[in-house]
Amino acid sequence: MERRRRGASALTLLCATALLAVSAMTGAAQAAPVPEPGAKSLEQVRQEIDGLYRQAGTATDAYNLAESEAKAQSAKIVEIAKQVVAGQDRITALKNRAGAAARAQYRSGGMPAGARLALSGTPSQFLDGADRIRQGEKATTDLLSEMNRTQSDLQQYAKDASAQWEKLEANRIKQENAKKEIEEKIKSAESLESKLEAEEKARLIQLEQEAQYKAQTAWLSSGVLKELNSSASESGKKAVQYATAQMGKPYVWGAEGPDSFDCSGLTSQAWRAAGKGIPRTSQEQLRLLPKVAIKDMRPGDLIIYFDDASHVGMYVGDGAMVHAPRPGRSVTLAGAGSMPIKAVVRPDA
Repeated sequence: MERRRRGASALTLLCATALLAVSAMTGAAQAAPVPEPGAKSLEQVRQEIDGLYRQAGTATDAYNLAESEAKAQSAKIVEIAKQVVAGQDRITALKNRAGAAARAQYRSGGMPAGARLALSGTPSQFLDGADRIRQGEKATTDLLSEMNRTQSDLQQYAKDASAQWEKLEANRIKQENAKKEIEEKIKSAESLESKLEAEEKARLIQLEQEAQYKAQTAWLSSGVLKELNSSASESGKKAVQYATAQMGKPYVWGAEGPDSFDCSGLTSQAWRAAGKGIPRTSQEQLRLLPKVAIKDMRPGDLIIYFDDASHVGMYVGDGAMVHAPRPGRSVTLAGAGSMPIKAVVRPDA
């Protein structure tokens, strides 16, 4: 526990040092001219940019989910196609059997089985013939039933394939709409940033760090770390090792490595590297993975942020998490409480 307190203190000190460093570099920015009446303050611009990137993050989750579902539907269509081929082969084999039966009857002179039975010379021939007739009738009935079942299966396969194609098309439209929204939000955010002077951009980064530091400090001040005493599982350690090894790689929406990541791309790939497949998006990770209380959080657990579950990071211990923040930023460490926490989920529960 003492080591955790030292770690938390170190993280807090690191945040404070970063703020002081940026503050020193941006003294000129702090002395920037007072904005004209009616103009947005830099803090308002920061909040607007942050809001646009968050909206892009939500749209990215929608895009990733649609892409994941489209892949699953494509796989189902392929499986249905295989079933159709197998069904058609079965129909062909059944028709061949029916043809062989018809040819056998032709070779017997075309005489109905009942007539041949009536002409039997002895009781034993009669009984043998009766048994063969029953067997033949059953075989014919079974053959017709199997052909009907197979034909019915083929009709169902056709309906299933049609339904999957409709879903695939719907998800393609969802992807296109989400992609358009992502690009629009990112373009708007980048346009706002591009209008800032160099000093203002530096000050903007400082404001981001100040907001994160304030949130992290409040989170730590709640005493949450006093409750954290869980050690990482073996698979959790592997996930953390993978995630932290990606630090410095850029955020790219829709990316899941190896050269770039979005937030859920990082967490899903980290757990895949640990031998555990988990949902691709932060919203699905929240919906499908077991939830744990913050006080029980351990390294490797995923922290879902914001009410719309549009962001996710991986807890690494000592009050810190690793995440892919947003476009224009790289995979990095941050305070686990630097954003509003919605829930904590555990992939290997």
